[in-house]
Amino acid sequence: MGAIEDIYADLDTDVDESEFREAVEQKVEQMDGLADEETAAMLIAHELEDHEVGTISDIEPGMDEVKFLAKVVSVGELRTFERDGEDEDGRVINVEAADETGSVRLAFWDQQAASIADGQLEQGEVLRVKGRPKEGYNGLEVSVDKAEPDADADIDVDLDGPATVESLSMGQSDVNLRGLVLDTDEVRTFDRDDGSEGRVSNLTLGDETGRIRVTLWDEMADRATELDAGDAVEVVDGYVREREGSLELHVGDRGAVEGVDDDVDYDPNATAIDGVEIGETVDIAGVVRSADPKRTFDRDDGSEGQVRNIRVQDDTGDIRVALWGPKADKEIAPGDEVLAADVEIDDGWQDDLEASAGWQSTVVVLDDAATTVGAGAGEGSGASGDSESAGLDAFAEDAGGDAGESATASDGGAVSESGGAETQPTEGEHLEFTGTVVQTGEPVVLDDGTETMAVETGAHVQLGEEITVRGRMDGDRLDAEELF
Repeated sequence: MGAIEDIYADLDTDVDESEFREAVEQKVEQMDGLADEETAAMLIAHELEDHEVGTISDIEPGMDEVKFLAKVVSVGELRTFERDGEDEDGRVINVEAADETGSVRLAFWDQQAASIADGQLEQGEVLRVKGRPKEGYNGLEVSVDKAEPDADADIDVDLDGPATVESLSMGQSDVNLRGLVLDTDEVRTFDRDDGSEGRVSNLTLGDETGRIRVTLWDEMADRATELDAGDAVEVVDGYVREREGSLELHVGDRGAVEGVDDDVDYDPNATAIDGVEIGETVDIAGVVRSADPKRTFDRDDGSEGQVRNIRVQDDTGDIRVALWGPKADKEIAPGDEVLAADVEIDDGWQDDLEASAGWQSTVVVLDDAATTVGAGAGEGSGASGDSESAGLDAFAEDAGGDAGESATASDGGAVSESGGAETQPTEGEHLEFTGTVVQTGEPVVLDDGTETMAVETGAHVQLGEEITVRGRMDGDRLDAEELF
């Protein structure tokens, strides 16, 4: 055999030898005598090998051309369009295809599209595809140059199973997903490059496998203001994008978010509070021990910000959670069971850890959302992964009664680290109590890490300040005689 035949024989490609030889001749002509046939053959072979991708998840929009195997999930309808300067209309049909790693939209054009519309492609067929990837309107899309059935290939993709948060993958489109509304955000506006104004809002959905952030665009943005935590809904014709390493489900003018009557379970898997570490982004859940008033402050750019601190306790410990921006307006009171998802663990006052709930976080009053904490959510769906799970069920058992009875910012009683009520001080008893100010105003509330104390004092104190108070019990509050 000659050099070209040897190089072609070593290739793992679906390009036939005549096409390969033709490409070699074109390469020699392009290089204008700078390469002989053998060199050109090696260059073509290298280009062909670069086009092979192992899985759909390996495909990137910047690639010139890709080859891969995929199973047909669904076949769309034939659409026609006018081409500039041509009398004949163009035709296109979109096919949703997938493998074990993800899904992709395949765009078939003109004669290929017409053949598919005539029934020459069925759901469940495995195709060997060659095409050009790009970032389409609904995520990753491959414009197909060639596609052939491969009866010998086997791809394990469930065509009949319902979509779940855990099953979503980058580039997936035409997604229908049922879930429970956990949180909603306000509508925001922005300026597009063409000068028009865009609108966007977000909500967070959860199901039995995890949760996902849903982004609603333009006319759909108002839908977030019409829904409440605990509503069961179905997202129709959504598409999956990635933002800062996490998947999001987007809904545009083709999609919808519709209310459903079915029961939808959401079982978050929270990290034990005593197991969180600085720099982590985690989910925590527990009972609110205390809730500070909202505070406002001026940012460097002159705008006004706001923050509110609450202290959340599970059966392993407690932690201060800072609610930033609109989350500071949430109606959260001592005794509420809450989930604070995707919070960042920072170094707080007195070398204490603090959880920061910013724009990317979800804060849910669990009673409102009718959720259950303690069951395991799937990996990569906002769950805590390998961290120890801290469920509210165990905490409620330790608390020895209603969660509202064990939380103390409003009633001034003491709460133990395990969640059970401490023995209450007697009327007129003289006490000394040292703790960190977690609530200012009437009353001041101190927290020493194991219990809280409501204090009557006219002294000015600051959040986060550690103080010692001496005085006598007056009802359920400590009447301060000395403060230092």
